Amino acid sequence: MGDREWSRSHPSYPVRKTSASWNSESVIGLVLPTPHPPLPRMREYFIQAAYLTASVLFILGLKSLTRPEKAQRGMQQAALGMLVAIAGTLVHHDIVRYDWIIGGLILGSLIGYPLGMFVPMTAMPQRIAISHMFGALAATLVGVAEYWQHSHGNGVGSAEGTAAISQGKMAALGFEVLFGALTVTGSFMAFGKLQEILPGRPITYRGQNVINLALFAATLGIFVYLIFNPGNAVLFYTMIALAFVIGILLVIPIGGADMPVVISLLNSYAGLASAATGFAIGNNVLIIAGALDGASGFVLSIIMSKAMNRSFGNILFGAFGSVVTSTARSVTGLTARSISAEDAAMQLGYAQSVIVVPGYGMAVAQAQHQVRELAELIEKKGGEVKYAIHPVAGRMPGHMNVLLAEANVPYDRLYDMDDINPEFERADVALVIGANDVVNPAARMDPGSPIYGMPILNVDSAKNIIVLKRSMNPGFAGIENELFYNAKTSMLFGDAKASLAALVGEVRNL
Repeated sequence: MGDREWSRSHPSYPVRKTSASWNSESVIGLVLPTPHPPLPRMREYFIQAAYLTASVLFILGLKSLTRPEKAQRGMQQAALGMLVAIAGTLVHHDIVRYDWIIGGLILGSLIGYPLGMFVPMTAMPQRIAISHMFGALAATLVGVAEYWQHSHGNGVGSAEGTAAISQGKMAALGFEVLFGALTVTGSFMAFGKLQEILPGRPITYRGQNVINLALFAATLGIFVYLIFNPGNAVLFYTMIALAFVIGILLVIPIGGADMPVVISLLNSYAGLASAATGFAIGNNVLIIAGALDGASGFVLSIIMSKAMNRSFGNILFGAFGSVVTSTARSVTGLTARSISAEDAAMQLGYAQSVIVVPGYGMAVAQAQHQVRELAELIEKKGGEVKYAIHPVAGRMPGHMNVLLAEANVPYDRLYDMDDINPEFERADVALVIGANDVVNPAARMDPGSPIYGMPILNVDSAKNIIVLKRSMNPGFAGIENELFYNAKTSMLFGDAKASLAALVGEVRNL
């Protein structure tokens, strides 16, 4: 048997020829080394072990995020999982050079560290939107590169390579770039609205929903066609361009009130694109991580929708958040009652039960530390302080939880809406800090209101209500809040941080 035949039948055994064998096809001598596991096989074992470890860490991290006291550990577990996954990928045999990879790691670290460390908590929603954009952009570029590699594999511009793409692989590639591209522009539009570069109100025009649906149907048609005819590169890149446009048109008609749901939904889209990337390039950890991201984002979107008592269709096509000049229940003739910091401090200092309702106004003022300080003073004087957290308070899911945790507010003082609502009837004072729509009684009592049916915090059941607010301007939903005109309500106008600092000083002097 010749050395070539031996190599074919025993690929794990390297063949070494004698000097005579270099000049002849016949075998003069063979030296067989002691059998040992080949390096490529050990490398594959390491990669799969790393991916399995990373997947377990991702799952544990996601599970830990369900409890506030374990959330930090969950983030650390997920970060460690990503590090392990990167380490496993770096030894893959398909990698032929590391200079671009090292450059990307350095550049990504230089961008990511400031985003994580120096972005204020008030800007966290738009930072999350940008993160979704980067993730979706990466998935889209991988899909384009994979398609380009096949289409140029047998010569520049050759259709033979794309013709060889299986229907399953083309479906994964198409799904990847379709959802990835629309998530890129959709996330950028969400960032623009949150950063107030774009108007926060819905941007609408006549026939908008019809145009959006027709455009999406056309894009979906191209997607299906490419599955059976992958060689049409023009249609492939046309589908990506249309997906970019869809992402823009999908988000601009959505108002600020729906941003928590939009961010969660875009997170789901980015995860689905990543999972499709895993199928397209045969990467198990991408499939698992993308599926976890996509599923968790979708479930969170459902939770947000239920918290607002609205469907996805109403969120995506309802143009919710436009300013409404009047509602069925008019507040004409009603007057809001103003209060001084001294009088508000008297109520809070001698109250036995206080429920704090944080809102986006607290986030804007970065007043969470003053809230904790005020609560500690009330407790020293014998009062009990609880925090009522509405699922869509703020501008991203869990916004208030994150802010209060940053201020070291005890986790056991944070109550979900369903748990805290029965407590309002027994509360001496409900202190509302910059919240608006989530405490608006119109959601229960005004069938003509756009937020009618949305579950709210029952602040109007408290014995006394103090609202910290800059002005009487409406919230994200763009409607008047009857709570502000309630006979039990007192308005303390001004910046939330300054007002709370004044309250802390007055309560301390009681």
